[in-house]
Amino acid sequence: MISCGGPRRRRRPSCHNQQPVSRPVPDRSPPRAGPFVPFTDERLDNGLRLILSEDRLAPVAAVNLWYDVGSKHEQSGKTGFAHLFEHIMFQGSRHVAKTEHMGLIQAVGGTCNATTWLDRTNYFETLPSHQLELALWLEADRLATLLDALSQANLDNQREVVKNERRLRYDNQPYGLAYEKLQAALFPPDHPYHHSTIGSMEDLDAASLEDVRGFFRTWYAPNNAVLSIAGDFDPAQARSWVDRHFGPIPPNPAIPALPPTDLPPRIGAEYRERVVDDVPLARLHLGFRAPVFGDPAFEALEVAAQILAGGRGSRLHRRLVREERIAQDVSAAAFGLVGGGSMFVVVATAAAEAPIERVETACLEELDRIAGESVSPDELARAQALIETSELAALQQVEERADRLSMFATLLDDPGRINTHLSRYVAVDADAVLDVSRTVVALDNRAVITYVPSGSGGET
Repeated sequence: MISCGGPRRRRRPSCHNQQPVSRPVPDRSPPRAGPFVPFTDERLDNGLRLILSEDRLAPVAAVNLWYDVGSKHEQSGKTGFAHLFEHIMFQGSRHVAKTEHMGLIQAVGGTCNATTWLDRTNYFETLPSHQLELALWLEADRLATLLDALSQANLDNQREVVKNERRLRYDNQPYGLAYEKLQAALFPPDHPYHHSTIGSMEDLDAASLEDVRGFFRTWYAPNNAVLSIAGDFDPAQARSWVDRHFGPIPPNPAIPALPPTDLPPRIGAEYRERVVDDVPLARLHLGFRAPVFGDPAFEALEVAAQILAGGRGSRLHRRLVREERIAQDVSAAAFGLVGGGSMFVVVATAAAEAPIERVETACLEELDRIAGESVSPDELARAQALIETSELAALQQVEERADRLSMFATLLDDPGRINTHLSRYVAVDADAVLDVSRTVVALDNRAVITYVPSGSGGET
């Protein structure tokens, strides 16, 4: 299963029909506000939030179920439970055999998967619309009866799968621990974002069957979930199926509240770590604490990320890769979180003969520049156009539409944000980019994780 990622956002270019003109003139007009996505928003008696978005364009339907539980809900000594449960949810329930969930969906021409992140866990299917009830029944059956099939053997098996995933993607992957190190540096030890979603080997080994059962009983309840359905379906029929399969599942009236997660806007000091490892090239990771997802400042930061590293025309790519040729790649991204702060990360891989110190100097100079002077109108328009293209392409897909409806409902209690989100990027101006950059990329808000190949010097 796909796991440990942020909100699923597929990025692909969209195509536009252009009218011939006598002279090519660049379009510097602001991006459009985006298409209108119709939806209904209601709750079942047991608290399940149901969002329906009908679209008869193609005979396909998407089911997307977000549970308001991620690694931030884990207790000390029990990290990795949210991700472990993502795997266990495919190990069968009262009426579905082990791994049969995925097999049944694939047999009717559909796809399914799941992801875990700091703020949530989600499960999703896309399938021919006449098979919609199958996906709803499967999701309801494992929510209602998963514990009937949970055994010590299943737990032991999936524990080893997750441990192997950690070895493959983190411990034995070049640069694999970089983001775990950044998280630990950007969030204090008592904050729920301090530890990674994958969890520790020690905590996974210590997980007992009763621990896992207790985690499920606490968080996997209809009143802690958002079910979004998008695509080709009859709303009345879909409501009837949801009532039939999800309606009898009892809520959990005692879902615990998270302790306060408020944080200062900056970490308060620069953190540095040099890692000598078996990596092919030196790589720089710069991390910064950032505004929470949903804050206008976060959207301004996403625009800043596009200006810095959004494609070949961006500042960092143009300077580091094309002009000075000291890096073979560079990226910048804002990872939106809602529990007190988000993460802004810049990553640059040094070219074979380039000193990593030179790469760092160039990156920091560009960060200082975006925090010290206003961006140009052309740069702002380009960044907004890149975001517009990505968002419009995503909204053309029913599975992405369902995912966004669940995301905005779960994280912001506002599924209608799907129809205003793009316009918020349009509202970002040069002053907003300057303001957020000054706050975020400051010296006392910086974590620097530098990987260098073994034999190049330094201390681990």
